Amino acid sequence: MPSPALNDNWAATWNSRRKRYQLVIGTVVMLSIVACLPSFFAHIQKRKGAVLNDWLLARIPPHNVSLLLFALIWGMILLIVIRVIKTPSIYITFCWTLLFVYIMRLTTISLVALDPPPGMVPLVDPLNSAFYRNAVITKDLFFSGHTTTVFLIFLCLERKTDKIIALIATCAVACLLLVQHVHYTIDVLAAPVVVYPCYRLTRYLFFK
Repeated sequence: MPSPALNDNWAATWNSRRKRYQLVIGTVVMLSIVACLPSFFAHIQKRKGAVLNDWLLARIPPHNVSLLLFALIWGMILLIVIRVIKTPSIYITFCWTLLFVYIMRLTTISLVALDPPPGMVPLVDPLNSAFYRNAVITKDLFFSGHTTTVFLIFLCLERKTDKIIALIATCAVACLLLVQHVHYTIDVLAAPVVVYPCYRLTRYLFFK
């Protein structure tokens, strides 16, 4: 049974017209973008892209670390869901920042056509595979969506211990993506550089 504090937090958020609009509009727009992703990625998979000369990747033998990668990613998603249940403002921050990040990411993927790195081992995630109708997506490269997600969770979490765990997970996910040759080094490094300004924009617009 939900605690009174939990109910009070969400009731106070919902009773504020401004925050209610933020919740509803952010969720609807985000779900609309997500619904378009399968078609978008099916399109970019057909493109011919460049293969980058990546000095670091050339020195890392490729290995399949999908299980560990998704254990970290879904573990962090579970953590932020637990925190959101008690703190609605975390959801508002995460939702709107992710919305801005998606716009940036779809733009950069459209403008920067890349083929997968040599030796890439495809990621296998049963949940995402069902959403994308079992299509293998390998050209959504610049910038890394997996690094983006975990780094954004790090930014949105409020407890010090949570943030430490999420930061370690972000570094681990970034490294494991390179080990599996799923992304170029620049894809992973660019993710935090793009996400942080989007996060600051959300905080400025909604929480100044």
